[in-house]
Amino acid sequence: MKKLFFTLAAFAITGVAVAQKKVEDVAKFKTDVIDLGKIEVGHPSTATFKVTNVSTEPLIIETANPTCGCTIGDYTKSPIAPGKDGQVTAQYNAAAVGAFTKTMTVKFAGVDEIKNITIKGEVLSADDFAKIKPASKKSKR
Repeated sequence: MKKLFFTLAAFAITGVAVAQKKVEDVAKFKTDVIDLGKIEVGHPSTATFKVTNVSTEPLIIETANPTCGCTIGDYTKSPIAPGKDGQVTAQYNAAAVGAFTKTMTVKFAGVDEIKNITIKGEVLSADDFAKIKPASKKSKR
């Protein structure tokens, strides 16, 4: 009898573990990484991540937290209807010259798993940025 009880308990625990929702069950990001390219020091730059609700229930973003103080995060606060889009934004302050890679953690209601999204780029000094700025205008013609 004990063996039967423990066998059933093991199947029940396994079933519960498998039944937990994952991020991919409720949300799809257009991309996990956004490259902001070369930006000028002292000029904050913002990346917008598009997230689509792929479930049959409204999707709620509980939190979208940056992993450092140099990035400010924001997100769609209202529930996202099935098949509709919301967004998560990350604004990098560009206070220091150099390459950067910053991560934000996104938590959805009813999902234990955390989704990581990333912004990256390179902050250039005002002089270095001025050197590439005319070149980018010419290439747009």
